[in-house]
Amino acid sequence: MDRPPQQPLPRRDLPHRLGPRPLQLHLLAQASTLFSSRAALPSWKSGSFVWKPHLQSAAEQLRSQIDGVDAEVFARALTVEARRRIDGFLRGVEAYRRHPYQRDLPAPPAVWEEGTTRLIDYASAGTAGGPVLVVPSLVNRAYILDLATKRSFLRYLAAKGLRPFLVDWGAPGAAEKGFSLDDYVVGRLGRALDQVLRLGGRPVVLGYCMGGLLATGLAGLRQPDVKGLVTLATPWDFHAPTPLQGRLVAAMRQPLEDALAVHGEIPVDLLQALFAMVDPGAIERKFRAFSALNARSARARDFVALEDWVNDGVPLPGPTARQCLFGWYVDNQPAKGVWRLGGELVRPRAFEKPALTIVPAKDRIVPPQSALALADLLPHARRRIVDSGHIGMLTGARAKTEVYAYVAKWLSLVLRH
Repeated sequence: MDRPPQQPLPRRDLPHRLGPRPLQLHLLAQASTLFSSRAALPSWKSGSFVWKPHLQSAAEQLRSQIDGVDAEVFARALTVEARRRIDGFLRGVEAYRRHPYQRDLPAPPAVWEEGTTRLIDYASAGTAGGPVLVVPSLVNRAYILDLATKRSFLRYLAAKGLRPFLVDWGAPGAAEKGFSLDDYVVGRLGRALDQVLRLGGRPVVLGYCMGGLLATGLAGLRQPDVKGLVTLATPWDFHAPTPLQGRLVAAMRQPLEDALAVHGEIPVDLLQALFAMVDPGAIERKFRAFSALNARSARARDFVALEDWVNDGVPLPGPTARQCLFGWYVDNQPAKGVWRLGGELVRPRAFEKPALTIVPAKDRIVPPQSALALADLLPHARRRIVDSGHIGMLTGARAKTEVYAYVAKWLSLVLRH
């Protein structure tokens, strides 16, 4: 049962929050819960509403459990439950939007810039450890790797004597609006690697999520200049275990092309809507749970910190969007061995350096089978499966022991040679 709403924290120049984005979509989805559940009830009870044959048995079992319940009583209970969930969701959204948390970590120095891209040096004062070139996704802000004082993968690596260099892509500017993956990987990322070579020597390249694909491409193209490769929750086989996401993107191809024609990029809210389709009920569940938290608690603060990052996305330039959405999700080019960067095939089998692949077992965004497909191709890869989700692997309560410490130890060993 949901707890009564907590007293709001005092207002002190509260941050302006847009999330959860796109808010209109989430509000419409929650309203449809009330109306569609009630409207579908008669058809469902008559047995004419099971569209998917594999759900027939479960539907029959559920129907038998309510056969003896008065129809009007059940309908009223259904309405009460739908309203309870919607109310909890709305209270959670309100509590999130008025929470006073603001990220205030001091920013390390940028040692290289080009366009909207910066290379940030996380080296601890007085240390010059082995370099690690860290590559995040293009569609999410880089600070997921440095989210908060107690949730910073990069500061942990630095404290262990390593020298992480973070690629902060920033939001596309005028120059980046026409960028392809070649421009990002062969161009920007290649020149960031050149700077790391000048400052610290040959690094291990580490990529998270989409950044893992970019890191894999760079490591293959510049193999003599790197010591190894680490991929965290990185997709490779976009049709594993099923091509469902690819079919969804293919079905939306014309609306996506229309958006590209109008904007020249895929806007943030459209990208957020695509992510929401992976698990449409997740938004309602997490905000309803948040509504029951004490606003002053560490759990509430951690939720807000992460949700601020989730809603702080960046658009994807048109040429890159077409390559990722249609080339990866629809055509599955990486797994088929036909993805090219700089005119060269990206061939993980040809990567002769040490590699490490970390795969979250509970990942809903990148199914474990998709990420393991890359580990299977890398000839000198060590794999590690962790009991967490896509984002929890970096920000969860066990992230330090399950991911940070393990990766830091592996990096230290590889960079020592």
